[in-house]
Amino acid sequence: MIQILRKLMNSKVGAAVALVFLGLIALAFAAGDIAHYDKSSSSRDGDKIAKVGDDTIYASQLSQAATTALENLKRQDPRLSMKAFMAQGGLDRVLDQLIDRIALTSFGKAHGIIASDRLIDSEIAKIPAFKGPDGKFSDSAFQQLLKQQGINEKQLRESIAQDLVERKLTAPALLAVTMPRDLTTRYAALLREKRSGAIGFLPAIAFAPKTPPADSELQAFYTRNRDHFIRPERRVLRYATFGEEALKAVPAPTDAELAARYNANKAQYAALETRTVTQLIVPTEAAARAVAAEVAGGKKLEAAASAKGLAAASIGVTSKQALAEKSSAAVANAVFAAASGSLAAPAKSPLGWHVMRVDGIKRRAERSLDAVRGELTAQLVAEKRRNALNDLSAKLEEEFDGGANLVEVSKELGLTVAQTGPLTADGRVYLQPSQSAPPVLAKLLQTAFAMEGEGQPQLAEVVPGKTFVIFDVAEVTPSAAAPLAEIRNDVLAAYQQERGATAAKAAADKVLAQTKRGTQIGAALASLGVALPPVQGIAMGREQLGAMGQQPPPPLVLLFSMAMGTTKLLPAPNNAGWFVVSLKDIVPGTIAPNDPLIASAQRELGTLAGQEYSQQLARAIRAELGVKREDAAIKALRTQLAGGN
Repeated sequence: MIQILRKLMNSKVGAAVALVFLGLIALAFAAGDIAHYDKSSSSRDGDKIAKVGDDTIYASQLSQAATTALENLKRQDPRLSMKAFMAQGGLDRVLDQLIDRIALTSFGKAHGIIASDRLIDSEIAKIPAFKGPDGKFSDSAFQQLLKQQGINEKQLRESIAQDLVERKLTAPALLAVTMPRDLTTRYAALLREKRSGAIGFLPAIAFAPKTPPADSELQAFYTRNRDHFIRPERRVLRYATFGEEALKAVPAPTDAELAARYNANKAQYAALETRTVTQLIVPTEAAARAVAAEVAGGKKLEAAASAKGLAAASIGVTSKQALAEKSSAAVANAVFAAASGSLAAPAKSPLGWHVMRVDGIKRRAERSLDAVRGELTAQLVAEKRRNALNDLSAKLEEEFDGGANLVEVSKELGLTVAQTGPLTADGRVYLQPSQSAPPVLAKLLQTAFAMEGEGQPQLAEVVPGKTFVIFDVAEVTPSAAAPLAEIRNDVLAAYQQERGATAAKAAADKVLAQTKRGTQIGAALASLGVALPPVQGIAMGREQLGAMGQQPPPPLVLLFSMAMGTTKLLPAPNNAGWFVVSLKDIVPGTIAPNDPLIASAQRELGTLAGQEYSQQLARAIRAELGVKREDAAIKALRTQLAGGN
């Protein structure tokens, strides 16, 4: 809410769009369970990119971090290229984040703020991807995922340590920031502001040239705009799934195994008596016996307690051992000697004298080995099959490490190898958006697109203990611009759109000039003599704009950032045309002193202020340590990354 307001008041529309894009880059480092950890945090090879105090950032680190950010963004837009990513400031943003991360870590170390090994262990244990079927940390899952991600444990621990130090340093700046009530009241009142005006649209298609371009013109246009026709990287995957059916006969549990399991858990099969009890605790034996006498005379325990300013409480279902642990052996013996519905003899514990009523008794008979044989057999069979699957998966890992390929292993297991169509990073089949990767591969796509090349089989556990997949990349088609001959119609349409947008801009300039002389926007558009969409009248408040979400229509955003009585032009995305936005009137908002919107604004402004304090802290730390960027090395890396796309 307030974030939108600040953007409307303090930024141009184009700047706002850029900020949204850069925000996605920032979020890219936090995507997934461990994907945000820098895979090359320990790398020390390559050209020096920047110096942060005594620490150095190398080209390999920045390259890997930029590639990771790009791969995460490709989940939303598979066509995004490294060149486009850098054109939007992506590489600079990633470098800034690396500098901040290293600066904060170095500053923290210098002032005794570090992450202990135990704390790092705790953070690793929290990562869901490292948990086994029982919900607890699994070393095998940990090692397998690290291998899939191409990092080692030391690199992961270094990155987690950096993250923890960063959080320790910035957390105080983010917490307990309270903005003055007068300021937040004025902000909240702005949200009640209402504006009225009109929006006209000059579509590029209405001004596009009627005659097609010469081949040389189209070729020149394609060359200039090659990055707009990038095809996403595609990968064809081969895979085979297996579960318990791949196992050879698993031996049935022996009598000795059944007996051992029974004896190990004998307590849960023993006879058990539990009782539901209501109790009253008093300080002396005399008081306890007086209450017992009243109950014996026909009074309810609760009533007798209430008359003395006390309260009887139910302690629910309990066993004799549990009751003894909570009170005393004497209390437990008294309760379990009494009949159901009767009062037990008063007994003492460290808390005082207990007057206990037995509300109910439940008895469970002892269960012999023969009685639970079927239950134990099912448990042991399930464990044996699970262990056999784990052994099989370990054996397959060894075979893959030894050079075995997917076809050989599939044949050995009697599995059928399936193959996908060309998939993009978002799991869809290229040029067939209605088709996508099989559900069993959904969790594997990130790993498959991170693999360095073809024919490198891997094993993955899809359903813990039940379903496994062996897979590899059969074919990789790099991201590149499509040949002009294959997409001539698309290029021609883009050419017409661009020429039309240029002509629409010239027409919009004429309309703007007329409105400055007092002509109404509708009349100015009509004077062009071109069939255009009707002018749309606008009358709305900022609250309505905020309700549209984080990306409201850009013309409306512009309407709420203009001065009253002005007209402005705004380009539509993708050369679609031009908007003419005219603001006629502004009605200031009013707000009552007790309006809940004030408290909401105060909280959100406090959050934003905390974020700005955190950013200022990072800038101050960078200034104290000193940061030197190697512009030549950065430029060389930029050229290298752009050439790879």
